[in-house]
Amino acid sequence: MIELRPFKTLGGADHGWLKAKHHFSFGSHYDPGNMGHGSLRVWNDDEIAPNTGFPAHPHRDMEIITYVREGAITHQDSLGNTGRTEAGDVQVMSAGSGVRHSEYNLEPKITRIFQIWIEPTQPGGQPTWGARPFPKSNRSGKLVPIASGFKADNDALPIRADARVLATTLKRGEKAEYAPDKARHLYLVPAAGAVEVNGVRVNARDGAAIRDEAKLTITALEDSELVLVDAA
Repeated sequence: MIELRPFKTLGGADHGWLKAKHHFSFGSHYDPGNMGHGSLRVWNDDEIAPNTGFPAHPHRDMEIITYVREGAITHQDSLGNTGRTEAGDVQVMSAGSGVRHSEYNLEPKITRIFQIWIEPTQPGGQPTWGARPFPKSNRSGKLVPIASGFKADNDALPIRADARVLATTLKRGEKAEYAPDKARHLYLVPAAGAVEVNGVRVNARDGAAIRDEAKLTITALEDSELVLVDAA
């Protein structure tokens, strides 16, 4: 089953410095019938104006993955971590028992990100933060784990969740396949381009909520970049 959620139908907010679209209930966009997809709780599509951002604020008991589509995001937290994550790179924060952080776009142009929140398998624990590059050339034509709670995904940033986040870039006509357990909750969003997933067209920034599919065949209808979450 594939439920298409077109970008134009998503709830959101325009704060001037921040234009956000929410694939699930979030903040002032309260949708009690759409609180997440399995342990995937948040997928926000954010556009952050230059020299603005999120001032220090708290989080706890959540795995927060930031996928930078354009520009860069600068992170600072109460653990003393600082870092700049640019397009093509990924950062992960395990909020654990509690952490405060800020995220700013200190670049001269708009920064565009996907921010993905996944519920951890257990609450609490020491908060952590990490970031690393995932060059698009290294994930061309194949789904590559970029954040994962599975030990087998050695090269992915670790998260404390029964989940993995994968990414790929596909040239027009290329295909990628993925064979999940049918009980898993999958959510796919193209960052750019358009793809067909088991016969269903998914355009840039649309969401596709997927269940009970033994195999995904993803075909690029144009040059595309996409992110896929596989969660319990």
